[in-house]
Amino acid sequence: MSDEDAITLGSAAFRRVNVALFGAGLSTFSTLYCVQPLMPAFSHHYEVSPADSALSLSLTTGVLAVAMLFAGTLADRLGRKPVMTASLFLSALLVLATGLAPDWRVLLVMRALLGITLSGVPAVAMAYINEELHVEAVGLGMGLYIGGSAVGGMSGRLLSGVLASLFGWRMALAAIGIGALIAAFAFWRFLPPSRRFVPHHVAWRTSLASLGEPFQDRGLRWLFAEGFLLMGIFVTYYDYLGYRLMAAPYHFSEAAVGLLFSVYLVGIFSSSWMGHKAGRLGRRRVFWVALALLLAGVAVSFCTQILLILLGMTVLTFAFFGGHSIASSWVGRRAQAKAPAASLYLFFYYLGSAFVSTGGGILYARWGWSGAGGLICGLAGLGLLIAWHLRTLVPVHALTPVASIQPSEP
Repeated sequence: MSDEDAITLGSAAFRRVNVALFGAGLSTFSTLYCVQPLMPAFSHHYEVSPADSALSLSLTTGVLAVAMLFAGTLADRLGRKPVMTASLFLSALLVLATGLAPDWRVLLVMRALLGITLSGVPAVAMAYINEELHVEAVGLGMGLYIGGSAVGGMSGRLLSGVLASLFGWRMALAAIGIGALIAAFAFWRFLPPSRRFVPHHVAWRTSLASLGEPFQDRGLRWLFAEGFLLMGIFVTYYDYLGYRLMAAPYHFSEAAVGLLFSVYLVGIFSSSWMGHKAGRLGRRRVFWVALALLLAGVAVSFCTQILLILLGMTVLTFAFFGGHSIASSWVGRRAQAKAPAASLYLFFYYLGSAFVSTGGGILYARWGWSGAGGLICGLAGLGLLIAWHLRTLVPVHALTPVASIQPSEP
């Protein structure tokens, strides 16, 4: 494909793409994670257990994991921009509808549907960037999309927690939904239509069959497992940390819990810093360090002093973002069939959020933080063992560098 019609670095079209995709990443991940600091409020309002309340996030991520396996094929047929635009508008409307849910079952239905609609952005945005941007502009374009995703994950959690404390959780969701609608409109208005994409029909059976190829590589199988563990540990930690800190002896408010998510700024730094270190020193030499730090962060969380808890949270967040950045780029470098490998990594990544969080909720209801923390501590130890084993993995040398397959935000 000729680069003559590609969007070049510094052009007006490039600036429009960056505005649109930054907003798309921000909207997608703010609507996905905005319920995390609201879980204690859901438990109180609907009289449900912490494990049931966690379904408001784990159900969404579980459905999202499956839906992303099909979103790429749909975009191959209908086009990149139409699928992403529809995804953003429908997701914003579902967040608004969630704020009006009369009972718990309706709220969970809205959140499950949100998992379907959200799948149209993460699965398609990177394809658009690689197709439409000149090779020299892809790195910066991808970085800005990743930045929007990371900021979205942080701001959705932070704003919903603060607004819920001031105005109630329904108004918090309404504000997030309105913001998502504005972002969807900006995306539709600013993103240039595809010029280098030709719609083509891919049979669903063929698309699914291609997912089997990455499993033939032993290293990719272990990296998929690491994605499952990383996201499962991270989301479960933050799901139940709010319950712990709002109870005695800490008595944090919803606003204070929401503000804790500002520690994501540390993670935004670590994803690029550790990714750079891995590029210089080798992923095999750096990845296990991220998992060791993750285990240390979880272990420190068993302390009762608030300053040590906050220190552990910071270390865990630093380690998660760095580890995810390395693992996702490692998959992209190692895989021969890159699109199926990317889809499978994201599938296991979000599946980890759904399954581990649910299990953590059951344990938290019975044994408190000892139960949920014990689960993620054990999983972090398993992740460290796998990372240590990956040090012996035989390299597969790629011809050209490949960007990370997923934004550094969860």
